[in-house]
Amino acid sequence: MDAFFASVEQASKPSLRGKAVVVGGLGPRGVVATASYEARVFGVHSAMPMGQARRLAPHAAYLVPRFGFYKAISERVMELLRALSPLVEPLSLDEAFVDLEAGGAAWDEQSARLVGTRLRADIRAVTGLTGSVGLAASKMLAKIASEQAKPDGLVVIEPGTERAMLGPMSVRTLPGVGPATGDHLRRAGITTVEEIAEAGEDELVRLLGKAHGHGLYAMALARDDRPVVAEREAKSVSVEDTYDVDIHDRVRVGLEVQRLADRCVRRLRGAGLSGRTIVLKVRRYDFSTLTRSETLRGPTDDPGVIREAAARLLDSVDTTGGVRLLGVGVSGLADYTQEDLFAQAAGERAETEGPVEKDAVAPVEEQPALAERRWPAGHDVRHTLFGHGWVQGSGLGRVTVRFETPGSEPGRVRTFRVDDPDLEPADPLPLVLSRPEESPGTEGGAGAVGLRSAAP
Repeated sequence: MDAFFASVEQASKPSLRGKAVVVGGLGPRGVVATASYEARVFGVHSAMPMGQARRLAPHAAYLVPRFGFYKAISERVMELLRALSPLVEPLSLDEAFVDLEAGGAAWDEQSARLVGTRLRADIRAVTGLTGSVGLAASKMLAKIASEQAKPDGLVVIEPGTERAMLGPMSVRTLPGVGPATGDHLRRAGITTVEEIAEAGEDELVRLLGKAHGHGLYAMALARDDRPVVAEREAKSVSVEDTYDVDIHDRVRVGLEVQRLADRCVRRLRGAGLSGRTIVLKVRRYDFSTLTRSETLRGPTDDPGVIREAAARLLDSVDTTGGVRLLGVGVSGLADYTQEDLFAQAAGERAETEGPVEKDAVAPVEEQPALAERRWPAGHDVRHTLFGHGWVQGSGLGRVTVRFETPGSEPGRVRTFRVDDPDLEPADPLPLVLSRPEESPGTEGGAGAVGLRSAAP
């Protein structure tokens, strides 16, 4: 998908089309999740600290991600891919591999090109946006082709041309070659894929180690026999939060851990899973990161059990200097829950102490900075008089809203008190109406959405 999150925001907000848009965490320690192509002109890119992005592109629109909306959009495109083949391997919300031969959709270069062309047209029809497609005989090459196709394109790497195509490319083109490996190879005089092949397998093993050297040499020769795997078994479920200001209050740290444990349980149950090993992650003020784990006698998805285990793990960590990140995870996953004595005991305590438990946890969901939590930049709102809009920003007791919809002209901007009774959060509007009876704001319409997509 081409600048996925930013492209969705531009499609949702007419006033942002053709302008620099940056999506990510807006706090002092936030990072860029996606930057539009207009923002990339200024040097902004994903994973960049948000403070640096603001210095490079001070006039860009900075928005908080709407992950639920992005996921709904992604699911629409994944449905199109699964109609082509039973073997679809999603890598994330914005990328997937598809084995066209397994679905009988393509068997040579010409048929594959036709499928790719039709897929892009289908994505446009269903979502209203464009998609970039890469076609090749292996996953590695399809990924490279999709990158070459961006934005809004289709690239086919024909069998027999792979070595000639890869040769002059930078070593960074190959999967697994990051900045550190790239610099190491450069110091050895290796800067292109062709030079990797010429160096030979023994030299690469000497430079990079056995596993990495063998793998990189095979990729330089365009060898990649990895199959498309339709289902990937989850190894763990976890959640974490990074805080704009270090937390020093031990009670607040404990409440945050309980809140994260509850969020982790919701993810577990949403996936129909349970787990045996509870993991706590703590990143302290000096960037040192500690992990602690505890393995239970059987898998559980009981929130009381997981909260208690996380609290015990926290007792073993010194947080007096301050905490900048906390995370709670569950591994050792299973698709059943073992109701052992430990879990039953925790459940009994939850029944007898439920009101106390709720009083202890609930305030964490409503920490200070209510205005920012209620009115995150870029999120949807509805006003009784002015209709649907989105938050441009908030602060000092005020919230600024631009009133426009995906199908409207750029809208007007108005400012309200953060507690204005006529203003309330709203669900995103669909980018494309999939059925004639749907109209913006009707129930069920939010599922009809659009995106830019690249499907290798």
